Amino acid sequence: MACNDMEKSSLDDACCDGAFSSCAAAMEKERDSYLSPTENPSTISVSSSVPPDQQGYDVEFDPPLESKYECPICLMGLRSAVQTPCGHRFCNSCIRKSIRDTGQKCPVDNEVLLEEQLFPDNFAKREILSLTVRCPNEGCSDKMELRQLERHLSQCKFATVPCPQCLESVRKSHLDEHKSQQCLQRLMTCPACAESFVYATKQIHEQICPFANTVCEYCEMELIRDQLALHCDTDCLKAPVACTFSTFGCREKMPRKELAQHMQEFTQMHMRYMAEFLRSQSLNSCLMPSVAAHSSSDERGASSRAADSCQCKQELLNLRETVLELEGRLVRQDQQIRELCIHNETQKNQVTELRRKLSSLEEATRELEAQQYQGVYVWRLENFSLHLRNQEAGQPIVLHSPPFYTGRPGYKLCLRLHLQTPSAPRCSNYISLFVHTMQGEFDSQLSWPFQGTIRLAVLDQVEGQHHVEVMETKPDLQAFQRPTVQRNPKGFGYVTFLHLQALRQRGFVKEDVLLVRCEVTPRFDASLRREGVQPRGPEPSL
Repeated sequence: MACNDMEKSSLDDACCDGAFSSCAAAMEKERDSYLSPTENPSTISVSSSVPPDQQGYDVEFDPPLESKYECPICLMGLRSAVQTPCGHRFCNSCIRKSIRDTGQKCPVDNEVLLEEQLFPDNFAKREILSLTVRCPNEGCSDKMELRQLERHLSQCKFATVPCPQCLESVRKSHLDEHKSQQCLQRLMTCPACAESFVYATKQIHEQICPFANTVCEYCEMELIRDQLALHCDTDCLKAPVACTFSTFGCREKMPRKELAQHMQEFTQMHMRYMAEFLRSQSLNSCLMPSVAAHSSSDERGASSRAADSCQCKQELLNLRETVLELEGRLVRQDQQIRELCIHNETQKNQVTELRRKLSSLEEATRELEAQQYQGVYVWRLENFSLHLRNQEAGQPIVLHSPPFYTGRPGYKLCLRLHLQTPSAPRCSNYISLFVHTMQGEFDSQLSWPFQGTIRLAVLDQVEGQHHVEVMETKPDLQAFQRPTVQRNPKGFGYVTFLHLQALRQRGFVKEDVLLVRCEVTPRFDASLRREGVQPRGPEPSL
């Protein structure tokens, strides 16, 4: 019976232990459910992700942080809050570092405090993570709970990251543009020598690049740097050169093109310099053997001096022949130089004439191309993002299209586009579009003032929903009179044609290209009216 009672008692104890275990597990599960996802160790370990020496939350709380949630050590929001037996709260890393560095005491009341006595204050931790904070990124006005800040920062469009090339802080959304267009450490390729270099050293590379274009400082001819030294030494007509007879004593310097004239005008002086030089050389050559002979032996007689005198005379004869030969050679070279100068001047005039003819042909080609449009012209504005950036910076943007004709014969026109600055009165951030008449080949055959219908459009390159405005000409305006200058200074169109916000919202700009279309239908007889065409949108203006 006792055995049975003991067995029953052990069974009861086991049941109690099992019930206590299940109850403890339920309480632990319930406690975890009260914790936030950031606090719950079953979802993420905050302490493992926080560096051991990291201080409190250095963020802007809105409303401001209460003093009870402020760490007395780092004076910031409590991070991984812990409490001491004496009732004070600290950041986990701050108080542990204080105990290790300044002794085992509470920094507030100097009570004895051991690391083992610290215990987590999950209530304070949960309260702090529920406080509202502002995004620290400049330009972002979002507010959220502290526990959501990290996720917001990973998605914030105002977040900055260090550029991997120059380490400058740049917004994530602008990082690619910065790396390709603004970073001082971006790699570039020299178009002249194909060598790669860092953009910050661009000026240095341009100063040493052997294939870079440079200008001769004397004649201003454009050539590559590798040819500059040879050009100045041999070809440049304005480079200063020394006289050919500088070896014989002439100290004159002049531009190379004046050398031939100098040689011709000062031939006698050069011959005198040469004669004096050769005389001094011959005297030295005569004196040296005589001095050597006198010092070696005083026993030589008059016969030896006579022999030396004959030898000197022979050398002088040889030198005189050499001078005559050099003089004849100089005369021939002077003649060749004059002929080369004349030939060079002729070639220079021919090149100038060829360039003039080429420019005239290019202008005629552009004029013929303009006559083929038949009144329908599509204007491609490339690198449009650059114009938008300049407009945002407050720079006025005014662009003129190439000319086009309404037919053959027909009126010659062009387009003018403005990007109005943000500070422009009544039309800020608008695209303004105008049409100008120009002096054309057929003006004498046409009726003036110009009359007809003009259809302006900015083309939607994605969905085809173009922005179109139609306007009728007004013959009494100066804009449609026969132009007396190359381009009529008066234009006709819309000051507020299209807002830049609409430009960004739709597919008007594709691959950094904006397309503007102009269709002009002239009306040569004022009595004839086009039926079914009515102006749309705001009234066009000058």
